[in-house]
Amino acid sequence: MGTGCGCGCGGASTRPSAFVRPRFFAGQLLTEDDLGLLVDYLTAKNRLHNRSFSGPGVVCGLDVACDPCGGGTVVVRPGHALDCAGHDIVVPCAERVDVRGLVREQRIASLGVDCGDPCDDDGARRYGLFIRYEELSVEPVTPYATEEPCPSPGCVPSRIQEGFRFLVKCDDVEDHRHNPGTRLLAALGDLTGADRARSRDRRLGHYIDAMFTAALGPGRTVRFDAADARRYAGGLGWLRENTGGTGPLPAPVARTATEHVRALAAAIARFDTYDGAGQAQLVREYPDLGGVQDARAVLGAACDRLTGTDTEAVWPEPLRRSIARAVVTETRARIVPGSGDRDAPLEVRLLAQGTPLSHALRAEFRSDLQLIREWLLGRLEQSTGLADCALRADVVGVDVPTPLPTPPPDSVEKVTIAELRQLADAAAALTTAVRRFTTEAACSTLSPPCVDCADTDVLLAHLEIDGCDVVRVCFATREQVLPGGSAYGEWLPKLYRLRELAERLCCRPVPEYQKPVLPTEGPVPRPYAEGLLGDWPRTGDLEEMLSLLLTPAPGETPPKALQEQVYTTPSEVTDSLRELAVLQNRVTDLTAALEGVRAQLGSAQQQVSQVREQMPNRLGPRLEQLESAPPEQGPKQGAGQESGPAQEPASAPAPAPAKPPARKPRSPRTPKTGEAGDTA
Repeated sequence: MGTGCGCGCGGASTRPSAFVRPRFFAGQLLTEDDLGLLVDYLTAKNRLHNRSFSGPGVVCGLDVACDPCGGGTVVVRPGHALDCAGHDIVVPCAERVDVRGLVREQRIASLGVDCGDPCDDDGARRYGLFIRYEELSVEPVTPYATEEPCPSPGCVPSRIQEGFRFLVKCDDVEDHRHNPGTRLLAALGDLTGADRARSRDRRLGHYIDAMFTAALGPGRTVRFDAADARRYAGGLGWLRENTGGTGPLPAPVARTATEHVRALAAAIARFDTYDGAGQAQLVREYPDLGGVQDARAVLGAACDRLTGTDTEAVWPEPLRRSIARAVVTETRARIVPGSGDRDAPLEVRLLAQGTPLSHALRAEFRSDLQLIREWLLGRLEQSTGLADCALRADVVGVDVPTPLPTPPPDSVEKVTIAELRQLADAAAALTTAVRRFTTEAACSTLSPPCVDCADTDVLLAHLEIDGCDVVRVCFATREQVLPGGSAYGEWLPKLYRLRELAERLCCRPVPEYQKPVLPTEGPVPRPYAEGLLGDWPRTGDLEEMLSLLLTPAPGETPPKALQEQVYTTPSEVTDSLRELAVLQNRVTDLTAALEGVRAQLGSAQQQVSQVREQMPNRLGPRLEQLESAPPEQGPKQGAGQESGPAQEPASAPAPAPAKPPARKPRSPRTPKTGEAGDTA
């Protein structure tokens, strides 16, 4: 059962909300309402077919030519046209049209819109000659008397005569043709903003697998194979020949040098992930690796020269410029001896895959993820008709890292596993969401919208009037009715290819990102990121579909861009948000430190409790032993005395011993045999 719009849908009169036809049966009392309903039904259905199957425009004939007698008149030949409401306009015979009179009528009827009187102007003026459908009630008759309480007085028209009238208007014509790219632009919004989000999405796509691999296996070995040996030898040879000396490198040389530095650094980083025995085995298989220390020195010299190069001149595109800076920064810090912290397992494994991730580039990734998420949410709020119902909830649920202030380009602060994992998870979710959104936006364009028109006039020709005379007539650019409708006319060169692409893209399961699976043992096989610093070509079925929709063919109407108001966040607000992010990170660090202190305090309290419980058990027997021993009898025996049997007491009493320094009292001990003071 249909939903039924009713009168609340706001539909125009050219599109009835429902069709009702009469049903006749034997013995039925027929009234004018029943017969009128039948006529209305057939007329409305016929006009609906005209609008949907054919569209507005000239079907045939209606050529406009100059009047043989000259002056301000033209001749319209017989023909057939359809307006955007589905009315048939038929001109049965040639008509002479007084253009000067129509211009005067136009000036009188259009108060405030003055196109000018052609007789008063020296220069030529352009107008559009239109034809308009009109109905006229004719053949009045006197109705028979009925029992109606309020009968119609006098005569009532018994026929509706379909006709037309000519008119001129300013030369601005409503284009009823539908370009599928217009609907795509309505979904994507401003192309500059869409390209900004999608280009950052492509850059993140080069790093997702590499970040997951490094986070899942920070201590794993990255496989070194023959392809890496070739990159090692080729990069080392090129850098030796072209980066010797001092000073900045020319821009073309610097671009190539950066790519060779990335390749050579990736090969050495893979070598560094092996243990001593593994490195020795690699040297036996690839003898060139025996000079790896010399290769590190060559990389250091190349990085020195690249550091002094104007990176903005070498890399005018900001996204690739950041990657180029990360190549130099991470190579110097993780590969070149004595230049940085080589104890960075995550950074080394990212560099081994050809995807260096510096501190500055991580900060950019955080900002990129925030930008992509905001763009997606903004477009989902504005777009209508998308079929991926769960997309918005999925985008809202992405845990995007907090943006941070931009660090210095040469910062070598190391990344943590938690931060790298958060970046990888957010990038995987948002890049998948971008593809889902663009796919749905492209697929939704394959259904042209039903458009209600406010202007039912049909353009016949463009007229140029000089003085009081028509000097030129042109009707080649007017709308023509095509098979399948003028709304479909723009599709004809592309329709078959679009349908083929749609079968492979649309109505498919929601794509999901598949994380890389690492082997349980042995080196991890990982490809080298080719073309990271080069052009990122837009290939695949989705990109071809977007190109077909947005690139006008010869003679095609360009898609209409959506005019949207852009809101810019003030710099003061942006700076405050960054400062707030820094404070939030500091509070997080302090909270973690406080939790650590609390844990240590709890452990100390447990140890004190255990000691308190054990002290009575250990000291009880010892105290009883000491309390039962007799007290000391006299001074100790001198050092030179010998121990033996009882000795004679001294002739004089021994002097009183010196008072010892104050100390804690202790329990008396049992005197040993032979000490001074022992009696015989």
